[in-house]
Amino acid sequence: MADEEHIEALVFEPKSGSEQLADYVRTKFENVESSRQEEEERWLDSYRQYRGLYNPETQFTSTEKSKVFIKITKTKVLAAYGQIIDVLFAGQRFPLGVDSTRVPEGVADAIHFDPKDNTNAMEQLQDKYGFAGDGAELPPGATNQTLEDLNLGVHEDILNEIESDVRPGYGKTSSSQTYHPAEDAATRMEKKILDQLEESSASKHLRHTAFEMALFGTGILKGPFAFDKEYPNWDEEGNYDPIIKTVPKVENVSIWNMYPDSDAKNMDECEYVIQRHRLSHSELRNLKKRPYFRHDSIDNAINMGTNYTRKWWETDLEDYRNTYDVDRFEILEFWGNIDKDSAEEAGLDIPKELDDLDTLQVNCWVCHDQLLRLVINPFTPKRIPFFAAPYELNPYSFFGVGLAENMTDTQQLMNGFMRMAVDNAVLSGNLIFEIDETNLVPGQDLELYPGKVFRRQGGAPGQALFGTKYPNVSSENMMMFDKARQLADDATGIPSYSHGQTGVQGTGRTAAGISMLMGAAQISVKGVVKNIDDYLLQPLGEAFYAFNMQFDFDPSARGDLEVKARGTESLMKNEVRSQRLLQLLQIAGNPNVASFVKFPVVLRELAQAMDLDAEKLINDEREAFRQAEIIRAAGGSSPEANAQGLNPMDMSGGGGGNIGVGGAAVPGEQGFSAAGEQPPQPEAGGDMGAQLASIMGGLK
Repeated sequence: MADEEHIEALVFEPKSGSEQLADYVRTKFENVESSRQEEEERWLDSYRQYRGLYNPETQFTSTEKSKVFIKITKTKVLAAYGQIIDVLFAGQRFPLGVDSTRVPEGVADAIHFDPKDNTNAMEQLQDKYGFAGDGAELPPGATNQTLEDLNLGVHEDILNEIESDVRPGYGKTSSSQTYHPAEDAATRMEKKILDQLEESSASKHLRHTAFEMALFGTGILKGPFAFDKEYPNWDEEGNYDPIIKTVPKVENVSIWNMYPDSDAKNMDECEYVIQRHRLSHSELRNLKKRPYFRHDSIDNAINMGTNYTRKWWETDLEDYRNTYDVDRFEILEFWGNIDKDSAEEAGLDIPKELDDLDTLQVNCWVCHDQLLRLVINPFTPKRIPFFAAPYELNPYSFFGVGLAENMTDTQQLMNGFMRMAVDNAVLSGNLIFEIDETNLVPGQDLELYPGKVFRRQGGAPGQALFGTKYPNVSSENMMMFDKARQLADDATGIPSYSHGQTGVQGTGRTAAGISMLMGAAQISVKGVVKNIDDYLLQPLGEAFYAFNMQFDFDPSARGDLEVKARGTESLMKNEVRSQRLLQLLQIAGNPNVASFVKFPVVLRELAQAMDLDAEKLINDEREAFRQAEIIRAAGGSSPEANAQGLNPMDMSGGGGGNIGVGGAAVPGEQGFSAAGEQPPQPEAGGDMGAQLASIMGGLK
């Protein structure tokens, strides 16, 4: 009987489905943690270089007195970070945009109507190909197109009143008003995404991501995910009544807390990703306010006590300021695939449309052995909401190569030569004394210090103290230091003159030479920004587009759209860009060329190049037409009439110039008897104001 009781005591109670899933997540976490230890050592070395700290394993010779550390790595990292930020935010906005495709599907590319055309366009469209020989015959295989086939998109409600006058394609007369449903849908979606990014402080998180890219080699952003944001508000009686609004949010995730699939080389290959959180008691309780979190499991985790333990690298990052245990909870957030049966045992409700699947992509939160949250990945299409961008691509690893790692050897060389130079300078700056004790009174202290007095024996011949100067070779050491610094420039692609280092000679001392040198210095940054575009901004913009279409659908923003990452667009300086746009407008002043130029697009690009808000300053086609009509109704001159006038700034004699005293009378002056002449027309590209007036007049 006693043996049976002993056997029963050895039988453990089987774990629940939630506990088994929690064990699965923690096992995955431990496997990834052990596989990336070498990466963590590289990151820690990079951090020490940035901070100017020697590795505890660094060995110094017995003769080395100086422990100086020259923080050139910090200078290079901050210079690279500054260049990246300067490029990304050169346009004073988040570097994301939405454009329509070249050949949009599902929505019309262009439609137009002519206010001066009094004919019924519907009747024409019913027999749109006219008569034989007029050039509008129905091509073989084509069918008659009606207005129902135009796909007016966002303009469908706006143009209801003039539906019979709307025609497909671009207007071919000066009075035609052309609309672009596809472009307007793209503009609406772009403004919506940029507003959401601004509300979530995405620029701040992107800057933090760019810093970790430069230092460690990889920067990570997470999102978009739903977040309840509190907007301050006071009612009419002065009571604080905040407005709670659910908005999409992005945030930076430190590379230290990101644990991707160890077998993946990029995010597209990841089967799962785990994020490690450190939460306080209040932060853990606040998770109850978020949807789908299990309140009982949170209470159980709190009752079990804190379980956060420092990793081996955290003490270095925190400068050893805390040696006691941290009063925090360790939370593991898992995004990835799990077995469907395991999910059901853990209490997950699976929709009927997913019954045929063997695996499910889920999001679950684990603390201790408690499953705090378990939901099916809510995004359509399914995606893991993490984006990792490398500073320098390593095709055989998930994590990239950072700037600090690239100059590890050169940093060590600079430190070594500088220590030698300092030690040599200390020796050479002091005399070395040779003392003849036979000439001195016995028993004296031979220590040297300022004001020291030595007593000689009476009648002893010769000099008792001989001073010897140690040779100074610090200049040779500094030459080697400068050589190592040049090697650091080559290794990082960040030349010293790009961050204020003087010593540039020859052509580089001129303004044009400096501009050429700075342009060459941006070549290395161009590759980095391209990585940000491809691995971070592009997928982030696509995720925001899908998020809005899934959770905040707007029919007016629906269309054949594509997200554009615009980080590399800023590599061209705004001054150069604006000059080229102005040149394009001058060329477009030629009537033979004007019809091929999209003037509204050019004007918006010009405003952006000048760091101006194009949405606030540039009217769209509809508003331009309304403004022109208002001016006409008020009795003002039409833009066409203004465009025909003379340019007062034209110094070629076409108008506006002063006539010299005693000169012959010209047409229009008193005393001129010949027949009047027509005022000369402005030359192509000569009067920018007249050209813009003409352009806006043509948009009516």
